[in-house]
Amino acid sequence: MSREEKQKLGNQVLEMFDHAYGNYMEHAYPADELMPLTCRGRVRGQEPSRGDVDDALGKFSLTLIDSLDTLVVLNKTKEFEDAVRKVLRDVNLDNDVVVSVFETNIRVLGGLLGGHSLAIMLKEKGEYMQWYNDELLQMAKQLGYKLLPAFNTTSGLPYPRINLKFGIRKPEARTGTETDTCTACAGTLILEFAALSRFTGATIFEEYARKALDFLWEKRQRSSNLVGVTINIHTGDWVRKDSGVGAGIDSYYEYLLKAYVLLGDDSFLERFNTHYDAIMRYISQPPLLLDVHIHKPMLNARTWMDALLAFFPGLQVLKGDIRPAIETHEMLYQVIKKHNFLPEAFTTDFRVHWAQHPLRPEFAESTYFLYKATGDPYYLEVGKTLIENLNKYARVPCGFAAMKDVRTGSHEDRMDSFFLAEMFKYLYLLFADKEDIIFDIEDYIFTTEAHLLPLWLSTTNQNISKKNTTSEYTELDDSNFDWTCPNTQILFPNDPLYAQSIREPLKNVVDKSCPRGLIRVEESFRSGAKPPLRARDFMATNPEHLEILKKMGVSLIHLKDGRVQLVQHAIQAASSIDAEDGLRFMQEMIELSSQQQKEQQLPPRAVQIVSHPFFGRVVLTAGPAQFGPDLSKHKETRGFVASSQPYNGCSELTNPEAVVGKIALIQRGQCMFAEKARNIQNAGAIGGIVIDDNEGSSSDTAPLFQMAGDGKETDDIKIPMLFLFSKEGSIILDAIREYEEVEVLLSDKAKDRAALLKGKIIPSYIINSNSETENEDQPSPESDSQNQSPEQMTSGSHEVDLVDQESSEESSLNSHPESLFPADTDNAASPSPSEQTSNPTEYPKTTSLDGECTDLDNQLQEQSDTEEDSNPNVSWGKKGQPIDSILADWNEDIEAFEMMEKDEL
Repeated sequence: MSREEKQKLGNQVLEMFDHAYGNYMEHAYPADELMPLTCRGRVRGQEPSRGDVDDALGKFSLTLIDSLDTLVVLNKTKEFEDAVRKVLRDVNLDNDVVVSVFETNIRVLGGLLGGHSLAIMLKEKGEYMQWYNDELLQMAKQLGYKLLPAFNTTSGLPYPRINLKFGIRKPEARTGTETDTCTACAGTLILEFAALSRFTGATIFEEYARKALDFLWEKRQRSSNLVGVTINIHTGDWVRKDSGVGAGIDSYYEYLLKAYVLLGDDSFLERFNTHYDAIMRYISQPPLLLDVHIHKPMLNARTWMDALLAFFPGLQVLKGDIRPAIETHEMLYQVIKKHNFLPEAFTTDFRVHWAQHPLRPEFAESTYFLYKATGDPYYLEVGKTLIENLNKYARVPCGFAAMKDVRTGSHEDRMDSFFLAEMFKYLYLLFADKEDIIFDIEDYIFTTEAHLLPLWLSTTNQNISKKNTTSEYTELDDSNFDWTCPNTQILFPNDPLYAQSIREPLKNVVDKSCPRGLIRVEESFRSGAKPPLRARDFMATNPEHLEILKKMGVSLIHLKDGRVQLVQHAIQAASSIDAEDGLRFMQEMIELSSQQQKEQQLPPRAVQIVSHPFFGRVVLTAGPAQFGPDLSKHKETRGFVASSQPYNGCSELTNPEAVVGKIALIQRGQCMFAEKARNIQNAGAIGGIVIDDNEGSSSDTAPLFQMAGDGKETDDIKIPMLFLFSKEGSIILDAIREYEEVEVLLSDKAKDRAALLKGKIIPSYIINSNSETENEDQPSPESDSQNQSPEQMTSGSHEVDLVDQESSEESSLNSHPESLFPADTDNAASPSPSEQTSNPTEYPKTTSLDGECTDLDNQLQEQSDTEEDSNPNVSWGKKGQPIDSILADWNEDIEAFEMMEKDEL
């Protein structure tokens, strides 16, 4: 890019700033912010509340204070001098208003300190601000003292809000009852508070900020070295245990590294490097940055990213880790090119999650730092795109309006102060040459709000006792730490294509059409090479497919519950082309899994044991199949069960005579579910039950599986198929060993026992108890899951929970019904007598058949009384039954109840 074009773009940035700042001063000042659609100021209490967003507003002319040092950077020194006079004349910091400690610190305290830093610089130069006598610093000190009461906690972590006039906890303060704060809220104070201490000599500010940082460091999760999003300010317990580099944590990491730069304290660098190693180990999945659980860092906590993480590539540049910075920045830029702006949150397959965009500057910040590090003119073009999009889509007559929805281009009546404090500063610096700025920007460090603090503070007023608490809590390996900033001239020795070579594989990461990839596929066909593996063709049991995955940087992880998880790390791919193929494969797999879930979201089904001595009292929660007849639309299937040979059902059955006309039992594994169904169907079975091969698995602790097809046409499967976990399946297997012949009912929900046992010789109390509850709601697999949605698969471009390790397609339902639940509302399920050896704590306690809790003695006494009154002429239930048969059944049921009591079932 020529110098003339850079100057033209720099002048365009100046004009844009004038448009925003001028309209604020004309239509909004002294209000905190401009409402650009209605051309008026936003005053706290006079506009409808926006919730936490309004906590940044304190009736202290926020936008003016936040813009002070931007005026100097943009060489508007006269306007800066006028602005400082207005702040000193008009701004009142003693308002009865509750504000965010975090926002007030970074925007107002930081704005006053940044203004003071450049005011004394201009005064030294001798042309401007000759009248200035540290007035902004005195205001900053006044504000600092107003924020100190927030730190009155046992932990040292500050309350999230404070009343500027009344402080904390007083009745008139209307705050001080909060228990939680975000990690960034408590950990983004050290730069401003330390600068205030260094400027004024009052050490209390730096001491309080250090204590908060020390506490956060102490409370990090020791095994993963990660921190959560929110923490209890009194106990130090993590409230939200997910961890990332975006909202809620972002500037905590930023301030650890920058505190080292500004203050020269090695302990801050040690902590940052420890956290950074954990971030790159668990959260970074280039080019993505995905939140994880601090206690289970290999498990993703969500499948979307928020816009605030766009600052992270800039921080990585400061750290000196350029490659992942380029990768993540390029991914973000592709999202911007698709939506014109970075949505407030977007999914791992780059769809809009939250559509707002409040003109955030973090991406411009990272663009500036990457250009500084690489000198690659590509980033000038990126900046040019940002300018064009702002003017084309966000510019309105009275300023720039936030985007309410990036998809529709609708606006929100909002122009946050950070837009003037940061966006124009970074864009102007991106295109400015050194001589275009009236001071050396390298002598200053940027706060998280882009306010400028001079580096000479590191040697000023060093009265703070700096106890290195870092090494007390962790063993540090110094060999992993870079103690000096990297020399970019060495990093990029005469190689302008270095950054381009890293970006190239990510060019089409967002564009689903991937034209370059399609061209390469056509070329590979012509050359005889095999085309890239597609998700729809993938088989987890195919060794060739697994080898292709490895080449693409995709690893396959077998989870304990039998599912398979795919994780991609582009850096492990054999080449950049293979990495691109891997990314496309992951995206296809996400879409395929999502599509299957949308198409087939079936509720759980029921396997009800109807033979003696269960009589329908045992109902097992079963997973449905996406093939075969739908039990909610077709008649249930009833029959005796028989084990298939081979037990896995993966080949032609050797015992067709044993399963013909029966419901076949088969074991999960070694082939597709649909293949098992076809084999037992060909042998004459009328239905099938697949039993999990993962010993000890149970619907109590795992989401039920939904058996998927094999990717082929499954209309030929005419028999119903259900899935039981190992614990539920063992109940049927034990019943077979005990009673040989076991009859079950496969249905969509538990059936009424009176209907099941019609014509059977049964004890009357079973019929009576059934009739008493027949009009009540009956819990079933279906009703049990009415309020539970199917569990979404991990839909990240780099991590997907997929399938049974033997079956390439298998969905997962997020329902946790009891493994045994009664067919009637108050009746407990009865297991087979052979279950007496199982752990009694695994099952619910016994309840009587009439729904009231009784002990066994009462039950036996009632039965004994009835037996004494009985005679051959008594009518039992609705039909006369032989007394010998009744007594025999009775005794068997009493034995069953005794076993139930023994097992606490």
